[in-house]
Amino acid sequence: MTLRFTKGHGTQNDFVLLADTRGDLGLTADQVRCLTDRRAGVGADGVIRLVPTAAIARAGEEVADRVLAEEPEAIWFMDYRNADGSVAQMCGNGVRVFAAFAEHLGLADLTTGELVLGTRAGVRRVRRDPDGWYAVDMGAWALPGGQDAVESGADSQVLVAGWPTPRPALSVDLGNPHTVVALPEVDDLTAADLTQVPQVDPRPVEGTNVELVVPLAEGTDAAGRPVGRVRMRVHERGVGETLSCGTGACAAALAVRTWAGHGSAQVPDVWEVEVPGGRVRVTVLPDGHVELAGPAELVFTGEVDLH
Repeated sequence: MTLRFTKGHGTQNDFVLLADTRGDLGLTADQVRCLTDRRAGVGADGVIRLVPTAAIARAGEEVADRVLAEEPEAIWFMDYRNADGSVAQMCGNGVRVFAAFAEHLGLADLTTGELVLGTRAGVRRVRRDPDGWYAVDMGAWALPGGQDAVESGADSQVLVAGWPTPRPALSVDLGNPHTVVALPEVDDLTAADLTQVPQVDPRPVEGTNVELVVPLAEGTDAAGRPVGRVRMRVHERGVGETLSCGTGACAAALAVRTWAGHGSAQVPDVWEVEVPGGRVRVTVLPDGHVELAGPAELVFTGEVDLH
């Protein structure tokens, strides 16, 4: 079967995008692995299938029923797969690229309003800012370790290849799992070996993304309000190290904000997160949600023979 695809990326976190507007494409894990293969396929960190939310519901995924019950306008669903073929709940960079893809297909017009879509982490809303960036309400976030983790600053340990001992880490839930480790210097971040899967103890049942983060000097926005700054690298479960991770950027900012003093008036709610692939903005919202903003680019289209 010949399949038409589009290649896109958000701060160089790249995806193969498939328009399955009738919901009849049975995408297998093997096909995902072939599509994302950087030598024998198109090459990407993951595959995003744009599909009717109703089709996901007919396939038996209860989350689609919950999405439609919460927001009937969420007629399109982001079916996201990691490069290893596994299904993922959420991808922050992927949501922005999904929105750009929906505009490209004529299925959305973000110049007149927001795009509401379904994901396995629930409903997501996307708007386009005047600067061209896509801003996503990523929904509620949580610290699985609770108040004990807030007070101690950690609820797990992470060992990266080459480190003599594990380092303390904080778990952050953004619809998918994250484990954030603070490093003292940018040189430590640069030198970290993420070619191997970091060891996390205790290891979440479904695995976890691991973010290594270095807090940087704060800045200010145009109104003179404080803006936090961090630099990070990430090892994504099912993928390996990627040049960016949207939910990981949110997790990194939220972890540093927690370490700096959650709820303190002096701690910024807006954070610039530098990743190897560029820069994104994370904003902690008053309703307990977090917003991710950044660029999304569609690079090229083509056809591939799935056989």
